[in-house]
Amino acid sequence: MPTSQSDLSDNTDWQTDWQQRRLPRTQARDGDHRSPFQRDKARVLHSAAFRRLQAKTQVLGVGLSDFYRTRLTHSLEAAQIGTGITAQLQGKFPRLTDYVSLDPYLIETLCLAHDIGHPPFGHGGEIALHYMMHQHGGFEGNGQTFRIVTRLEPYTAEHGMNLSRRSVLGLVKYPNFIDTLTNQAIVPADDLRMRQVKAENWHPPKGLFRCDENLFDWLLDPLKPEERDVFMAFNQSAAKHGKTSHKSFDCSVMELADDIAYGIHDLEDAIVMGMVKRAEFSEELEKPLIELKVPWLSETISKLGDRLFSIEQYERKNAIGALVNCFITAIRIEENPQFSHPLLCYQAVLPHHHSEALALFKQFVYRKVIRKPEVQLLEYKGQQVVMELFEAFSSDPTRLLPENTRSRWLQAEEQGNGHRVIADYISGMTDEFAARLYSNMFVPKRGGVLDTLSL
Repeated sequence: MPTSQSDLSDNTDWQTDWQQRRLPRTQARDGDHRSPFQRDKARVLHSAAFRRLQAKTQVLGVGLSDFYRTRLTHSLEAAQIGTGITAQLQGKFPRLTDYVSLDPYLIETLCLAHDIGHPPFGHGGEIALHYMMHQHGGFEGNGQTFRIVTRLEPYTAEHGMNLSRRSVLGLVKYPNFIDTLTNQAIVPADDLRMRQVKAENWHPPKGLFRCDENLFDWLLDPLKPEERDVFMAFNQSAAKHGKTSHKSFDCSVMELADDIAYGIHDLEDAIVMGMVKRAEFSEELEKPLIELKVPWLSETISKLGDRLFSIEQYERKNAIGALVNCFITAIRIEENPQFSHPLLCYQAVLPHHHSEALALFKQFVYRKVIRKPEVQLLEYKGQQVVMELFEAFSSDPTRLLPENTRSRWLQAEEQGNGHRVIADYISGMTDEFAARLYSNMFVPKRGGVLDTLSL
């Protein structure tokens, strides 16, 4: 428990700044008594960017089966876990969570929106867009999420979803800019044919786009300059891109919900699809978990493994629920002495052994699912589709871009930022839309006028 909890003040004046929006509300609707975060949740839920998640890859390609997760179902599960974490923290730390106004609607909003910037075809699409954009500011899914909620989603004319400042802060997992975080010493030559682009060489630094700096400045305006500098601090080594060190309290809750959903629920997909065998689970996950001596989990993991691989679906569901509960109930709040601002000086964290255990689940899913050749082939295929589309649109934007995107491109091109508009357009596509558009553009005997008009 944070040592300063007994000294918490009831002064909540700081919260007013974080409920503000860039575009102030000019007129309240009759009978609308929703909180700012309830309105934020509604804006996310009703956005086109959120709906598109139903047809975007989570781990396995959309359309191969109707069982496993898409980005949409993953986000819904993360939101459910996020509200569970919120309830647990409110029960364990009532004064502290009341002081920082931890709000279930806020956490739900963050979990629902955290993936809306991810492009089609999962990490293959992200690699493709970063490669095509690396000389024009780069591309990264979390940076695109920030861009969608603050600028692109047409809830308003110019301010995107116009979410409250605190909601936007909670979505910023990496508070610095891609160009600052890029380690030029490890950026390979770009004179490759697109089919020779290796994904491992083009993972983007995780951060924001420099062209959105004015929006980030508005976001951090309530912070003291010295705290802003610490918040944007990052670590860098000779062999890696820079990685930011801090995030807001709300973001730490959302990220834990995301990690639990990925590590546990995506494991269920892998088991059901036959991508993981009981013997592999026992050798590569069960044994290391037992050695970690995690309370309850290490003693129970063998029985949970039997239930996970049971032919009875309810047994598997029960085991998945038990695993999720194990991690949710372990989460606690710690204090970071580098900050004084309430939204920065507290963090939701897993105890060390639980954190290591969740990392084992995530690594297991990564090895047994994501790195499987069949999945990597799909990622590579998606990577090629996205690069081909980008090359085509950038070759003659005024001819090939849709009318509304073309007008945005013309405005951006005056400022030398036309490539960003093309990245916006492609990253907003679903897997199916991108595949059909590619087919209509490049496959002979496809792509008649009626096919193109239907896109």
